[in-house]
Amino acid sequence: MKTELLIIGSGVAGLTLAVKYAETFPKKNITIVTKGTEDESNTKYAQGGVAVVLDDKTDSFQKHIEDTLISGDGLCNKDIVNMVITEGPKRLKELMVWGAQFDLDPTGNLDLGKEGGHSEFRVVHYKDITGYEIERALLARAHQLKNIQILPHHFAIDLITEHQLNQNAPYTTCFGAYVLNENNREIITIQADSTVLAAGGIGRVYGHTTNPNIATGDGIAMAYRAKARIKDMEFVQFHPTALYTKQEGSAFLISEAVRGFGAYLRTKNGVRFMLNYDDRAELASRDIVSQSIDTELKKTDDSCVYLDCTHLDLDGFKNHFPNIYNTCLENNIDISKDWIPVVPASHYVCGGIEVDRNGKTSITNLFACGECSRTGLHGANRLASNSLLEALVYAHNIYKYHVDFPVSGKKQEIPDWQDGGTNSLKDPVLLEDNLKKLQAVMRDYVGIVRSNQRLLEAIALLDAIYTDMDALYRTSKISTTLCELRNMVNVAHLIIGQSLERKENRGGFYNKDNV
Repeated sequence: MKTELLIIGSGVAGLTLAVKYAETFPKKNITIVTKGTEDESNTKYAQGGVAVVLDDKTDSFQKHIEDTLISGDGLCNKDIVNMVITEGPKRLKELMVWGAQFDLDPTGNLDLGKEGGHSEFRVVHYKDITGYEIERALLARAHQLKNIQILPHHFAIDLITEHQLNQNAPYTTCFGAYVLNENNREIITIQADSTVLAAGGIGRVYGHTTNPNIATGDGIAMAYRAKARIKDMEFVQFHPTALYTKQEGSAFLISEAVRGFGAYLRTKNGVRFMLNYDDRAELASRDIVSQSIDTELKKTDDSCVYLDCTHLDLDGFKNHFPNIYNTCLENNIDISKDWIPVVPASHYVCGGIEVDRNGKTSITNLFACGECSRTGLHGANRLASNSLLEALVYAHNIYKYHVDFPVSGKKQEIPDWQDGGTNSLKDPVLLEDNLKKLQAVMRDYVGIVRSNQRLLEAIALLDAIYTDMDALYRTSKISTTLCELRNMVNVAHLIIGQSLERKENRGGFYNKDNV
């Protein structure tokens, strides 16, 4: 298959780029591949909203910039922060033109929420399912454009680079990707003038995560194997308040906006402990709140802390957070009288594929945007609700680059995928067993608080998992679950290695040996 623009991922970043490109170039083909259903992405589960300055009487670009820099703990790129935040209002208006709905206040203006780390009310939202609403609107617009082809249940295995075609060539140009059709198990070659990785996050590497099961770091791992520059992977953000249950896997997120609405964090004995850690209490940035909860849990050996909403206006809570309210009820929690058990869970990676302000990676004709990219906006810790903003702005920048500098695909004969594996996976339990081992290593050795010794132990444990995985990959027929494990092992390797390289504690990264 040949296409002008190949986009891997169907979240807000990939869809925004596709819509813009398709509107401007109606005769060019855009192909979106996504391994799940077309609407399954981290975007779909984003509750909080889009942080954007709209009220110039109480707020300003400068205040939002300062909040972002403070949260990023000195490692943000100031020029990028300035660019993303000042572009925000324009990109939000485009979303609204495409049909995205956002909550209004009684005066008919956009209702602005406040989240941890923000000095003003500036988070535009739709109830507590903002990402779901944005995804709905973008997909509806994409389906109206004839030159966008969306291929759900298609898993991108590897990028096609010059090195793959000629072992002596450098990894300088990307020609597309090899993609597994999950319905018929056929591996197809998609040749593209430009390839864009918008493949989302890495949460499943930790097992206990607010991300959906598809968040296996595929984009970052593919770029890493293609020798693109990967940076800041040590900065894994743990959301402080995931609903605590005894079930493994994806955890339901209790939005930061609930604390912005006035909820308190308490120990099981009722102590409002955040006052002991930060003057901003529950509205401190995510790294501080997560580390504080981790400290409290280690002191008491408890499994969770609690979010107290019993003093809040119940009707107001139901109106702002209907999904959270109903999910709590489904778990036998009545927020009018019960505290919500919460625990930190892996949520967002601040690092990823290094890109410039145009979304260009270190490989020619390969771009990246969204959570899989490292732009310089987040630094050591992402400010709440800056992620959807970043995705919108960088999707626009990649689109604008293609308008100003049309990418011409280099003519190249691309061989079909050579599948070295001939055997069907005889024992799927081996995959599941290694996945659980990997997730346990990351939770126990590479969590919120790390140490050099535990990181070194993690490397040894990861090496054993890699050996098993590599043997399976070389001898078995390609499958999504096998490739996902391969990608998660790559991502774990990057997180551990870059954690050992960082010799100072910043933002979401804390190594007790650096104190």
